[in-house]
Formats: sequence, C-alpha cells, structure tokens
Amino acid sequence: MTVRGWAWVVLFVLLAALVVAAAVLVPWHRPAAPRADQLAALAELPADKVARARAYRAEVRLIAYPSMGLGLIVALILGLTPLGAKLVGLVPGPWWAKAVGGGLLVLLAADLVTLPLAAVGHRISVRYGLSTQGWGAWSIDLLKGYAIAAVLGAIVLFAFFGLTRLAPNWWWAWAAAGAACLVVVLSFIFPVLVEPVFNKFTPMESGELRTRIVAMAEQDGVPVRDVLVADASRRTRAVNAYVSGLGPTRRVVVYDTLLREAPDDEVVSVIAHELGHAARQDVLTGTLFGALGSAAMVVGLFLIGGWRAPLRWAGVESLTDPRAIGLLLALATVAGLVGGPVQAFVSRSVEARADEHALELTGDPRTFEQMQERLALVNLGDPDPPAWEHELFGSHPSTVERIAAARAFARR
Repeated sequence: MTVRGWAWVVLFVLLAALVVAAAVLVPWHRPAAPRADQLAALAELPADKVARARAYRAEVRLIAYPSMGLGLIVALILGLTPLGAKLVGLVPGPWWAKAVGGGLLVLLAADLVTLPLAAVGHRISVRYGLSTQGWGAWSIDLLKGYAIAAVLGAIVLFAFFGLTRLAPNWWWAWAAAGAACLVVVLSFIFPVLVEPVFNKFTPMESGELRTRIVAMAEQDGVPVRDVLVADASRRTRAVNAYVSGLGPTRRVVVYDTLLREAPDDEVVSVIAHELGHAARQDVLTGTLFGALGSAAMVVGLFLIGGWRAPLRWAGVESLTDPRAIGLLLALATVAGLVGGPVQAFVSRSVEARADEHALELTGDPRTFEQMQERLALVNLGDPDPPAWEHELFGSHPSTVERIAAARAFARR
C-alpha cells in the first residue's frame, strides 16, 4: 500500500473513532424545554433589561461577523495567493528560522487586520458597563495573549517542519500523534500555566458557602480539593464559573463577581452545574474529541497537500515548505468555520446535561431559574437569540430554554 493509501486508512479510523466517541459520550437526549415555557419566561423578564442586552448584542454582531469574515478573507489571501509565501521569504536564515519567524509573521499579519475591530468591540463593552478595563489593561492582556500564542506557535511550527525533514514520507503520522498529545498536555497544564497569566486565583474563604459546596461535591461523588476564586472583576462585571483541567490540575473556579452579585443559593446552583461537568468527565471528553480531531486534521492536510491546485495558487511545491504556512493557515481557518456549528451543537448538549445534573443535585429549580436570569441580564446576553445564530454559534442552551427546562423538571 502506498503512503497516501495508509493516510486514507488512518483518516478513516480517526473519523470512525470520532463518530463512535460522539455516539457514546455526547448526550443526544436533551431535557424537555417546551417552547410555551420559553415564551412565558421571556415575558416575565424585565423588558428594559432585555432590551438593553439585545441592543448590546446587536452592536457586538456588527463587529463580530465582519471580523469573522475579514479573518477568513485574509487567511484565504495569505494561503491561496503567493502573498503568504512572500512574507515567509522575508525572514532570512535556515529552514527553522523561516518556519518559526515566517510563521509567526504570517499569523501576526492575520491578527493585526482584525485588531481594529477588536478594539471597537472593547469600546462597546466599556460603554455598556460590561468591561472594567481601560485601554492600558486591555492592551496588556492582548499582548499576553499574543505572547502565549507566539510560544505555542513557535513550538508547533518548529516541530511540524522538523518532522517533515526527519520523516519526509511519514511526517503526517508523527505529526498527527504529536497534535493529539499536545491537546492532552494543554488540557493538563492550561489551568496552572496559562490561566494564572490573566487572573489571580485564591481559595474560597472558609465559611458556610464553602462548607455547602464541599459537602455537595462529596454527596455528588466528585472529590474537590478546593474551590478557587478568580479576580475577574479586574476585567469584567460578568458573572461566571467553570471547571477546567484534568486529574491533579482539575479545578472549580468561581468569578469574584458572582460572589458579589449572587446570593449563596444561586452560587451553589452554579457550582452544581460545574460539578455536573466534573462528574461526567466533560473536560476529558472534550480533550478526547480535540485530540482525535487534531490528528484527523493533520492527516487531512497531508492528503490535501497532494492536490496541485492549492499549492500552485500559494506558489509553493509542497506543504513541507515553510513558505506554505499561509496555505496551512487558510485550510485550518476553513476547517474551523466548517466544524464550528458541530462543536456548538455538542457543547449545547453537554451544557444541557450539566443543567439537568444541577437540578437533580440541588432539587431547587426556582433558584436555578433566578440564577439563569442573573447570568443573562448581568452578562448582557440575549435570553432568546435568533434561532439561526443560536444553532451556528451558541455554546449553551439559551436562557429561556434553560428556564423552561427547569420548569419542566419542577413539574416532573
């Protein structure tokens, strides 16, 4: 069998593994959330606050979608014309210098084009009172993000093009394995190395709330060594909580804004939702999907690299040429946009299951409703967004859907 033949076999196996994992691990059954209950919940929300949230989201859309379209256009220009190859060619030196320096130059060029729109988005968030950052703090966080992306990008670019030289025929197999391993490693180290770059984390103070949370976690069979509080207020007024990490790095994190804005019962309701993620090993599931998807993408890139047309448009002979970084960026951007709605669907299903877990664990649907109202109105989220937008990009069930699910649960 030829090398390309083996690549097709591996791609088929990876895609089959993704399908099997999705069939087994994705909660295809969603809790009932009757539309009549959703409309009733929407009618009960404060009309002025809903209008303000929708006004904010309308302005954000005018930035987000043009930014997405502009990012795609720039990636296609860099990848399907010789421009990307020329940018890489500006970097002198051996292959590794062109791969790392040229690759970071291409990625920076793509980011800088959309930077003005990101700045406008920040200004809108400040005007609506959602962001608490001045331009200086916002710029510092932006530079931190660029620095982290540059370090990871340099490692990936050096490893990728190094493999193409060490194993010119089978680089795709080694690179696929490396991509999968990188996803797993990042899941472990992200909470302890990357998150602290942007926020300070402190253990939740001893008291009744912490005692309730730890007791609830023990009841749920989810060992939680500690609950951490993030100083999110230095950046935003939004309220939130999340679970991240794997094994020894797993953590439940609560925004300090949530502790200030919400009563204890609502905080407990949010933590119960996050315990649902931990109990179902949702971070591990996401890591598995990410590893399989990343490996499949690498193999797919190798197979696409056999098509002469995109290589000719990019002005390169092979994907193993560092000057092909623009083409790799274009292919990855398109794959991300195509896979986005699938990821959103899976995320909504997982979040709905965590909601159901929270309702079962606390047995308090009314507090759950109140917390969902607070999350939407404080975070300026549209409680009932347009259906097309929610299907394509919504990572969580809508606010009215979550409230309707709580009311259906109460009736049961």
